Amino acid sequence: MEDNIEIEISETNRGNEQIIINKKHKFNFSFQRKDKSKIYRCTEYKTLNKCKSLIILNDKKEVLKYESLHNHLEKEIDVSISVAKHKIKEEIKKNSIPMDIKPKHIFNAVSQEMGLICPEYSTIRSQIIRNINKQFPPNIKGFDDIPIESEYYKTKRNENFMIFKNTDLIIFQSPFQAYLFSNYHKNIFADGTFYAAPKFSYQLFITRTYVGEFNMLYSTSISILKNKKQSTYETLFKEIKKNANKFRSNTLITTINFHCDFEQEHLTNNASESYNSYLNNIFPNKPLFYKLIYILKEEENLSYNDYQRRTKGNWKKKQKIFSATDEIKILIENYKSKEINLFYNGCNRNELIKLWKECLIDLNDININLK
Repeated sequence: MEDNIEIEISETNRGNEQIIINKKHKFNFSFQRKDKSKIYRCTEYKTLNKCKSLIILNDKKEVLKYESLHNHLEKEIDVSISVAKHKIKEEIKKNSIPMDIKPKHIFNAVSQEMGLICPEYSTIRSQIIRNINKQFPPNIKGFDDIPIESEYYKTKRNENFMIFKNTDLIIFQSPFQAYLFSNYHKNIFADGTFYAAPKFSYQLFITRTYVGEFNMLYSTSISILKNKKQSTYETLFKEIKKNANKFRSNTLITTINFHCDFEQEHLTNNASESYNSYLNNIFPNKPLFYKLIYILKEEENLSYNDYQRRTKGNWKKKQKIFSATDEIKILIENYKSKEINLFYNGCNRNELIKLWKECLIDLNDININLK
């Protein structure tokens, strides 16, 4: 038996155990003996080569016997691909939210660990995507399947995002959105889209408010409706109002002017159409429930960061409350979120390049404004 045998544990594409020896040869599990030791045969055993090499390990993965009778060339490249796939798969399993996973980032971390023997990203990208997709929770097929509690119901700031659910309706409103609703409730704009609603639902209903001092529209709630009954809409507005009152320190919200389709002189129909078009472009097909919630949380986080920046006036030349580091950090986080949305919508390389060129332009603007 050879001395200094280096063993790595890996697995096949089907999830079966595989042993890597000296980064040169792969052995697949064959069978387990009565003493619980396991026999692994060379992957070339069932090919034309009919390689007779085998290795026997005890239950502590210690080598009991190794017959190195290889009658074929070493397969370092093939082995490196298997090892990389396995390491990346293990990293993916550590993340409970698969949509937060950035394949290239995981690959870069694994490649640094493996060194020069790591395969190119393009050779294993498809396998990485498949492993990520396997981590997705089971798809929701009806309102009865929607859980009351889920880790997906937390915002990026670990706050509650889902505020109400019954058999006909589920409402998402973060504390930030409730604050906007309660403090800018003079005019609330409501609109719905059918295209970005999950298959099991009737409509995705969105409320937004206009913040005059920033000349900006912000979403204040997103709801998934099962039907178009009047009682469903009445419950929706009642629950949103009740939740928003928790974030109003002086008087309770009483009168609210709801406007549909954004029909106001100072706000054109484009405001509604642009947001709905944005959602429809992200989801060319009816979205999966959890993917929809993930994207809505990303959008909520972008709005939160935007509002915080504008509130603190950190883009104004005479106000320098934030440091340049704070400015850059918030901006980069915004663009990272945009990159995630592009990636999961099947973007190409040119779109990513264009996105980060825009980021560089914004970084340059920050530098000018802070001088």
